[in-house]
Amino acid sequence: MMKSIINEAQNVVEIISFLLFMLSEIFVIILIYGILLYVNWKMTLLLTLFLIINIALLKFTVSPKVKQAGQERAKFQERFYDILASTFGNFKIIKLKTNDKEILQKFQNASLGYVRSNIKNQTLIHFPRLFLEAIGFSLIAIIVIYLVLKYQTDIRAVLPLLSVFILGLYRLMPSINRILSSYNEILFRLEALHIVHNELIYEPEDLGNEKIEFERQICLEDVWFEYVESKPILKNVNFKINKGERVGIVGESGSGKSTLVDIIAGLYRPSRGRIFIDDVELSEKNVKSWRRKIGYIPQSIYLFDGTVAENVAFGEIIDEERVKKALQKANILDFLEKNFEGIYTQVGEGGIKLSGGQKQRIAIARALYSDPEVLILDEATSALDTETETKIMEEIYKLAEYKTLIVVAHRISTLQNCKKIVEVTQGQINVYNSFDAYIQ
Repeated sequence: MMKSIINEAQNVVEIISFLLFMLSEIFVIILIYGILLYVNWKMTLLLTLFLIINIALLKFTVSPKVKQAGQERAKFQERFYDILASTFGNFKIIKLKTNDKEILQKFQNASLGYVRSNIKNQTLIHFPRLFLEAIGFSLIAIIVIYLVLKYQTDIRAVLPLLSVFILGLYRLMPSINRILSSYNEILFRLEALHIVHNELIYEPEDLGNEKIEFERQICLEDVWFEYVESKPILKNVNFKINKGERVGIVGESGSGKSTLVDIIAGLYRPSRGRIFIDDVELSEKNVKSWRRKIGYIPQSIYLFDGTVAENVAFGEIIDEERVKKALQKANILDFLEKNFEGIYTQVGEGGIKLSGGQKQRIAIARALYSDPEVLILDEATSALDTETETKIMEEIYKLAEYKTLIVVAHRISTLQNCKKIVEVTQGQINVYNSFDAYIQ
């Protein structure tokens, strides 16, 4: 997607630019041909036939190779981006495995493939110009020789006609060359059009901003969900979450726990069934209002290279007091002020300057920053050791005393303070009204 946004979108712009350039040159050619036809239509048609044969020759020999080079360019550039992303994301593992030479070799192969495709393109797009200039010069020479042989020593009568056609060819050849070059450039970048088109065929969400109130309960009625048609991830899900309730969601990996949470949060729409917030059905008209009521703490914490305040506000206007209050609730403000620069501490790319527990607390502060009514933890503490997890979960339960809390977890011990347990098994659920009932 990064490649599509950065490179392929620009290539589509280039395609449009070359197309417009071709159109402008076509108008020039039409004007010149009109004049040549008026002067001598027989010679003009003969000239046209000769040029068409040569242009067709170029189109069926050079253009397919240019198009192939464009496809190779897209393939190697995608591999180039993949290697960069996976390498920067796993540099510690690469160092431990000491396989940096293999990574560098893959990167070199992708780079060389990309460079060679561009070299092939740059070489081939200049060939039509050289070829047509040679053809044009040869054509003028043939016409002059023919006229000399026909009229012997006196060719003054045909000099005006000869001058018109020489001038016409002098202007036609560059225009034809520009059209062919632009056509080949379009072929080279054509794969970008397919890539961008495939990204744009999906209809964007048209979400309304109707207010929705959450006073009593969240109700899921006969909810089904599938990523692939006829392969449901969730089947016939029915249960309620009362306001202020602590709900734990458990199940094996791939059972549909995170999908269920995403549906409750309004990130996915059910394939079938309905979700009600109190008595109002959750729909495209009010889902934005509902999403604003959700505080979400994911399993994988992403902190961008900036200050703690910027990461907590995450795109919103930074209110220092709100940031400090959120960090204080997450029990990390004192630590930051004592050991670093408080809310203006730089976290580094991916939060590299902080420990796992510290990143987790900043993620909690981020979720609390907008004072949500519903707090969702999607296996948020699974990467922490048991002692740190227990401490953070105790703090979260205190923070969520007056909030609706939904906790997805692998470790059963994480859910001890939950009032309701929802077990997801192969897309279906069992609801237990207490933790003890689930254990038994």
